[in-house]
Amino acid sequence: MSRRLPLLAQLTPATLLAVLLGTACGAHADDVIEGPNDMLGVGMQRMPAWLGSSDHRNQPVPYIQAELPWHITLSTLDGLTVDLIHGDQWRGGLYGNYLWGRDRDELGPKLGGVVDSLSPRINGGGYIEYQATVPLNLGATLSHDTQGAGAYLNVYADYDLPAIGYLNHSVQLQWQAMNGPAMRRFFQVTPAQAIKLGVTPWSPGAGNQQIAFEYDAYMPTSLHTGFAFALNYTRLLGDAANSPLVRSFGSPNQFTTTLAFVYRF
Repeated sequence: MSRRLPLLAQLTPATLLAVLLGTACGAHADDVIEGPNDMLGVGMQRMPAWLGSSDHRNQPVPYIQAELPWHITLSTLDGLTVDLIHGDQWRGGLYGNYLWGRDRDELGPKLGGVVDSLSPRINGGGYIEYQATVPLNLGATLSHDTQGAGAYLNVYADYDLPAIGYLNHSVQLQWQAMNGPAMRRFFQVTPAQAIKLGVTPWSPGAGNQQIAFEYDAYMPTSLHTGFAFALNYTRLLGDAANSPLVRSFGSPNQFTTTLAFVYRF
């Protein structure tokens, strides 16, 4: 995403939280309890320039968290789900999400024009989720590129933390694996590319790709407005972390921060 940073994107996570806490002084206690749950807004996401990069880009993003008719949920952070199973503890059904790509500018002067640019993709599949306790959800998604051969398995646990004043927040732990085509799409180095970059060719196979920890928070500023914040730390694993692209030109440690102003309805 190497562009001039907007002021919003230059704030540190600690500063962002301070902003959220400071702006909540006008919210009332019953706003949090009785306010609507669907959210629509706009924000800024500071994310790795490409998957495995040590540089970052700043991407304007819509922020959506909505429960739609026919058991459809749409979320900027968690994708699209359509419930076919909707019991008291078990949920499951169709799943879809969006994968960022990378262009020549985002690859930078060393990799741009040598390593393949990648267009964004949508993947689709299914999910299953179990509510183990009131605050704890366990689940998994299995999806496949709608335009390509990549496949992805995610296993996750979500936990709602006790509210701090008006601040509602949660944490998520997630593990992801990829099949061979998905791994090679993001982390492969062909012999021709290796010669130009001065590294060893790399053709990864299926396996562990990453483990991630995410903190999400929402701070209301009124009955219908508030700030949504997310901080994600991802550690690349296996053939992804060992790719020459990551070892020589990037980092296995990936950080993404999202801040959005939202309207609740």
